[in-house]
Amino acid sequence: MSVIGKNKNIIESHPCFSKEAHHKFGRIHLPVAPACNIQCRYCIRKYDCANESRPGITSKVMSPSDALDRVRVLLERNDNISVIGIAGPGDPLANESTFEVMAAIHKEFPELTLCVSTNGLCLPERLEDLMRSGVRSLTITINAVTEEMAEKIYSWALYKGRRYSGREAAKYIVSNQWRGLRNAIDAGFVVKINTVFIPGVNNAEIPLIAWRAGEIGADIMNLMPLIPQAEFENFDRPSKQAIDKKRDECSGYIPQMTHCRQCRADACGVLGEDKDMELEMLNSQIGEEYCEML
Repeated sequence: MSVIGKNKNIIESHPCFSKEAHHKFGRIHLPVAPACNIQCRYCIRKYDCANESRPGITSKVMSPSDALDRVRVLLERNDNISVIGIAGPGDPLANESTFEVMAAIHKEFPELTLCVSTNGLCLPERLEDLMRSGVRSLTITINAVTEEMAEKIYSWALYKGRRYSGREAAKYIVSNQWRGLRNAIDAGFVVKINTVFIPGVNNAEIPLIAWRAGEIGADIMNLMPLIPQAEFENFDRPSKQAIDKKRDECSGYIPQMTHCRQCRADACGVLGEDKDMELEMLNSQIGEEYCEML
């Protein structure tokens, strides 16, 4: 099958890439990546609530072996899972466990689409590792085109063993994100761009992000409203009308995702109908113990 054919199959069964697919197919996010290599000014990862859904939180971080066991159990109990993803709670490419888990899943379940969500800082040098692990679908969060804008959004970056801040951090983030995107497209990956709409900060650059990502060949863009927290806790969350207007501005450059739920790092199931992974595991254990009693 050609790369185009393979990518079409991935998109049609990936709930984050296709609005039609998200009604039929589910995903499992495995929280195996605790370390992060940049600090976004809008991100805070140290709180968890079972009733809260936002990126960067999880009930617990899992070991690679626990993650593989969880996939086995959840696939037995759910016949509509098409995607296994790693989206945190840190950045997957800053954690070796990401590649260990994905390689193991790909070996045992080659029919599944493997997806990683990253800030892109380490993407240029880790792209081949992703390919060897069986990953063919990526989400890259890109919030800026210029270093000046990136400096307003990111506090620091940890890159190749050294911590950078200010404009120097912004330089590495912007350069690597866009270079990583181009390399991923050239390598045949299906790619979604996540962009956080931060009112009063990156409004003007969002259409530029859409244009540039579309020109490079990204498949879809997900414009997400800011969740006011951390350094941006006093900022306003953009209204639905503002988001819709900005999506209209960008839609001529790249298709727009409109069904995002800003998922947790341990999400499971169909978008908007998430299941409790711990409860699913408990139910499976109870079922096995009951069968042993018969």
